[in-house]
Amino acid sequence: MLQVENLNAWYGAAHILYDLSFEVGRGEVVAVMGRNGAGKSTTMKSLMGLVESRSGRVRLAGRDISALPTYQIARLGLGYVPEDRRIFTELTVLENLDVGQQPARCFADGSPAPSWTPDRLFRLFPNLAEMRHRPGGQMSGGEQQMLTVARTLMGNPLVVLLDEPSEGVAPIIVEQMAKTIVELKTQGLSVLLSEQNIHFAEMVADRVYVVEKGQIRWQGAMSELTGSTEVQRSFLTV
Repeated sequence: MLQVENLNAWYGAAHILYDLSFEVGRGEVVAVMGRNGAGKSTTMKSLMGLVESRSGRVRLAGRDISALPTYQIARLGLGYVPEDRRIFTELTVLENLDVGQQPARCFADGSPAPSWTPDRLFRLFPNLAEMRHRPGGQMSGGEQQMLTVARTLMGNPLVVLLDEPSEGVAPIIVEQMAKTIVELKTQGLSVLLSEQNIHFAEMVADRVYVVEKGQIRWQGAMSELTGSTEVQRSFLTV
């Protein structure tokens, strides 16, 4: 569903990402892990076209999106949940969801991709159902995190980029977020997850790429990473 070849990115003269190559299959959850500053969020932003200076090839469901502007990438089915959430604080939950709405999609083989409505999302996020008329600015950080995921799903994406979904939210929200990602996987949705919480990643991810200083330094099954204290100590612990 998502193929990335030799992705490079720069902020001004600073070279941040170095020839990253990875892929995400249909119905697969893949984690990009690393310490703070490793390049995880820059990877997500580069895939969405939010980093102006970048190179490499990115394919979404077989289509080259490398040179497209962000709005076209989103319209083709790449959903993005940013680390800083970016909900509309003066709009209600329902209004935030309405902003994200896009038409239903199909996979490359013609089968329908998961299609989302507010009612279906309220079953996935019961907390949001109880506050559907509440402005986003009057919600907790965890509730806002659920809202930004739900808003992204309203775009009926083929692949979702989740940037640090467990950061700064209560443990009960982290657990609910993990259950949500697993449910999305059962629906056939593909997820690329940026994360440094190995316990959270272990609950949801099939495979993992470990990034250090903008380079992929290790890759393998999630179970291999959790079983290797050497890799964790080398690339994940502070």
